[in-house]
Parts: sequence; C-alpha cells; structure tokens
Amino acid sequence: MKVSLLRAVGVATAAYGVAVAAAPGLLARPSGLAGDDGRTAPGIRTSLRPLAWRDAVSGLVMALAPDGPALRTAAYVRIAADFGDAVLLGATLPGRARRVGAVAVSVGWGALSVAGLLADGQKQEARKGPIRPRGAGPRRG
Repeated sequence: MKVSLLRAVGVATAAYGVAVAAAPGLLARPSGLAGDDGRTAPGIRTSLRPLAWRDAVSGLVMALAPDGPALRTAAYVRIAADFGDAVLLGATLPGRARRVGAVAVSVGWGALSVAGLLADGQKQEARKGPIRPRGAGPRRG
C-alpha cells in the first residue's frame, strides 16, 4: 500500500468536497446542472451538498486514518464512491460529452486509490535493511 498516494487523494478529495459544499456551482456547471445563465438552482444546490460532504468526510478519513486496515477501509469506501459516481453520473447527466467527462474524472480518481492500495510502499525500505546508528561499523553476523 502506498500510504502517501492514498493520503494525497484523501486531502484533494476533502478539499474539493468542502469547496463544492460551499459553492455547488463548481460541480453543477461542468456537469451541465446549472442553468443557461450559469447559476445553480436551489434544488440542485441542495442535492449536491450531501454528495460534497460525503467527499469531504471520506477524503478526510483517508487523509487521517492510521496506516493499515483503517486506511485500507477508507480507500475502499472512496473507491466505491468514485466508481458509483461514474455509473450514476455516466447514466444520468445531460449530454454525452458531460457524461463521458464525469465517467473519466470519477474513474480516474477511483483508479488513483486503487493504485495506492496495490502499490508496494514498503519495497524500498525492505531493500535498505535495518536502520543502524552512524559510526556503528560493519555488521557482524
């Protein structure tokens, strides 16, 4: 597991979630959910805010969860949310280009979390051997 990648995905997701909760138009406009004037209707804002808070909280958990099973579980939740978004938004957003874009973005973020889970973050440490104090001289066996 590549902890640093999972933490970075978590921080980015949390920041985006907070931003969209504060300004739902950040998601509504590129998704085709804003009006012709670029404004987001109150009902759309209300509908997008829970999604934004889901992202904020799941990202925060990924950023702060202890390494191990807790972080792995947080990543699985994030992956499920991203791939779920790909399916739902890909099937329902107005316009083919917006659907394709939403699928690409959602699958891309989910894939980053999958990569973080599958990467071997310990590989380099294992090759270095045990940490020894400076000046300890050669290892004797």
